Amino acid sequence: MTKMATITVIGRDKAGVVARVTKHLFEGGANIEALEEQVTRGQFSMVIQASWELNQFSLAMLQSGLCRLAQQLEMEISVHVTEPHQEQRMALMVTREPHCLEALLSNHRLAELKAIPSIVLSNCPDLEPIARENDVPFAFVPWHERKQGEREALAILQKHNTDFIVLARFMKVLSHNFVWRYPKKIINIHPSLLPSFPGAQAYRQAWERGVKIIGVTAHFVTMDLDEGPIIAQGSFSVQKNMRLPDIIKEGQKHEAHILTQAVNLYLSKQLEISWGIVSEIDKSENNPAAVSKLIARERDAGLSFEKPSATKSLSFAGEIPMPPDGLRFDGAQFTQRSTVIFSLQAALDSQ
Repeated sequence: MTKMATITVIGRDKAGVVARVTKHLFEGGANIEALEEQVTRGQFSMVIQASWELNQFSLAMLQSGLCRLAQQLEMEISVHVTEPHQEQRMALMVTREPHCLEALLSNHRLAELKAIPSIVLSNCPDLEPIARENDVPFAFVPWHERKQGEREALAILQKHNTDFIVLARFMKVLSHNFVWRYPKKIINIHPSLLPSFPGAQAYRQAWERGVKIIGVTAHFVTMDLDEGPIIAQGSFSVQKNMRLPDIIKEGQKHEAHILTQAVNLYLSKQLEISWGIVSEIDKSENNPAAVSKLIARERDAGLSFEKPSATKSLSFAGEIPMPPDGLRFDGAQFTQRSTVIFSLQAALDSQ
């Protein structure tokens, strides 16, 4: 048995932060399973996924130790403990449009959404009756000023032990300071087929341009507006007699469906993000011939097979004379005869 926790570190960039935090965790018996850090305009952020053997884990000691370290570094360090076999707690952020909120809560009632709606948080009070009807707490944050609104929202999310956030037509742009605290854990629905028509009034933009197919996109939220990794998309044809209100009405049906689909994909833990692209892991073993052929190819190329898997993403390490035919090297930069470890994307679908 192990305990899992996510540690988030945020503050002004300075030397030695990664070393200090990881050393502290290691000395406390932690096994660091994943680490991601970045610096944007002098602001440092880092997210660590760590695990402990049950007999080595003490939440009180972890929190107190990291609190002292945060004071020394003059940074903010937070800890969120996750239970792998428990349903995740989902915060729903909304404004005035009810369709996505209603779809998510309906799917939860029907046990078709394996997450607990822990809080409905809104910058308008309009949708409180829907939350109350579904026995979900409702929090109204005025949001007159973004910094104050986000500060209040983050406190509420922490109070309700939020695992991830769904922006179910929440009509405010979140700052870097907010997004940093929930990396790859905020899902948004946008009313266009991104990357087309980002920003506000997407349906109007599409209608005024006379497009024949309009769609919606569910994506992870990043620090770049409407540019996060795409999880799911849906579309519909624009009929000759459709006006803008008709397009919006039809689009809202697709928004509710695609957002629910994206949340379920996220909860399935079958999504991986590589170089800004979300791919769905194929856990089936229905194509052993293609996998065997792939292994034979990598052996011919002088590679060592590192992690056997029936997924579309396979890991290899070894000497690379030339990329084998039919295989695409995603993100690896190398020269001839370089020894690298890389992610090898296999075109299994075409096999």
